[in-house]
Amino acid sequence: MGGGPVERDETAVGAFIERFAGVLADAGFPRMPARIFSALLVTDSGRLTAAELADLLRVSPAAVSGAVRYLTQVNLVSREREAGSRRDRYRVHENAWYEASVSRDQALVRWETSLQEGIDAVGAGTPAGARLAESLAFFAFMREELPALLGRWRARRAEVLGSG
Repeated sequence: MGGGPVERDETAVGAFIERFAGVLADAGFPRMPARIFSALLVTDSGRLTAAELADLLRVSPAAVSGAVRYLTQVNLVSREREAGSRRDRYRVHENAWYEASVSRDQALVRWETSLQEGIDAVGAGTPAGARLAESLAFFAFMREELPALLGRWRARRAEVLGSG
């Protein structure tokens, strides 16, 4: 490895932001939050202000605001205010996918409750009730398995990245 600092290729970084945002969007992630998230991932600090994000992505501050609201709801980004500053900075969580997965547990419980209500409404013995019951069983399975899966990830992360 060389001794000097690595130079960033800002054109390549910009292309990566758009490419990765496209991959996330293809998987169902809203496009603007995907761009914001990708931009935060590639900053060394993992933190940018709304103005910096708007400038980097050539979008309006309103677009940034809506996207950041979505990202905070899904637990991928948090808002911070530095002491003595009026500006909010948006920070990608160091372990973003893990944090987002942990918050999925709450969503799974809500989905299970709603699905049970649906089964009760349509009748457990109906074809619709059977479809809802399969969905309910799947989400219950995911919720039961998620803690063990996340535990295995923590062990793998420590092994691969040397951090806990």
